[in-house]
Amino acid sequence: MREADAVTVRPGRPLAGTVRVDGSKNAALPLLAAAASLRRGVRLSGVPASTDVRRMLGLLEGAGCRVACPVAEPGAVIVTPRDHPVDAPDLADAARIRASYYLVAPLLAAYGQAALPWPGGCRIGERGMELHFTVYEAFGDTVVLNESSYRVVAGKRAPAEVALTLPFRSRGASIAAICRAVVAGCRLELGNPNLSPETTGVLTALRSAGWTARLGSESVTLIPPWGVPAGTVDWTVPGDKIEAGTLACAIAATGGEGRVEGVNGPDLKPLAALLDWAGIPVTLTPDAITVHQTRAVSGRPLRAVASLAPDGLDADFEPPLIALALTLPGTHLFADDLNPGRHGNLLPQLALLGAQIEELSPTQCRMAGPQRLNGTTVKATDIRTGSALLLAGLSARGATTVSGLDQLRRGHADLPAKLRALGADLTEVPR
Repeated sequence: MREADAVTVRPGRPLAGTVRVDGSKNAALPLLAAAASLRRGVRLSGVPASTDVRRMLGLLEGAGCRVACPVAEPGAVIVTPRDHPVDAPDLADAARIRASYYLVAPLLAAYGQAALPWPGGCRIGERGMELHFTVYEAFGDTVVLNESSYRVVAGKRAPAEVALTLPFRSRGASIAAICRAVVAGCRLELGNPNLSPETTGVLTALRSAGWTARLGSESVTLIPPWGVPAGTVDWTVPGDKIEAGTLACAIAATGGEGRVEGVNGPDLKPLAALLDWAGIPVTLTPDAITVHQTRAVSGRPLRAVASLAPDGLDADFEPPLIALALTLPGTHLFADDLNPGRHGNLLPQLALLGAQIEELSPTQCRMAGPQRLNGTTVKATDIRTGSALLLAGLSARGATTVSGLDQLRRGHADLPAKLRALGADLTEVPR
């Protein structure tokens, strides 16, 4: 049966109830890359069924790994190296996801070289690779570029230690350095690292595989284990903090009350602080966020600025916060310099619903709220635009039809089903 390409959203009663999030796509992809880089058996649980993750599993099979998904254990994946990898593969399908650069380390582990197309996926700005190439060159690798692809060839001798400092806290470059150190079996001293949960989660996983990982506010030290550990190691993909935050914003936008479980509560602190500032009471626990009803919001404006700082606001929280801000009093400001094409996707679609949003620059915008939206047909042009449009439809007059669900499924296995579990009126539109 073919999946629906669109869903119709109708406003209704405030959302309420309890729902559980899936595993995080943003955390699963680097964990899968680290697992393949280890060249030993790794069993991951909580792996989401989002399209990008399924595509990555297929690419890992082509990158010298054996991938097994036990039928009796939904969400479980076992990654093991092949005894005799075939010739270096053609991974043209890697052009369909933005995180394809995570394949470099597994390919170097299996073949000593990695040839990949430039990253694709969401059109929210160029996926800069220059810092990644700086990382590989620090390990003695050679990088060759052309118009449609790039190639990384491992150095002839693995270094005993690599020390480098990143010019900014890039998540992708930090994970690239960590996985490259795993392939080389060498010590890594990484300055100015990204310390998001997705990065620290990889380090925690590597500890269980025998590596020593020391984290400071300004550096990460990674030390390989003595010898070659044997046996399969067990890792768990954490709950999706972005999905949890999106559902929390949906509950708040409808004036409801609900609990979102299966997420590491502290990962939502930046989002919870913004909701609290706006007068929306929330409670964070170690495994959940609860949004409480409020008689009146504060009227204090939201200032949501995406940041790579250790306690900064993840850029993927910004789109659902924009949809929420359209229901809140005040003049709200948003900025996302990390994904310069995101506003160009989202704001025109919200404008079709009647939203009046002033673009201060390609990456900054402001709006006065609350605004009254009118349902119409809009399109999910990327993952986060799709989720924000679903939220906007919950408070618009009349029906809103959101097409392009294939984009939404790249990051969420079934976000509409979770909204329906909270009482949202969502109906799939047949192809």
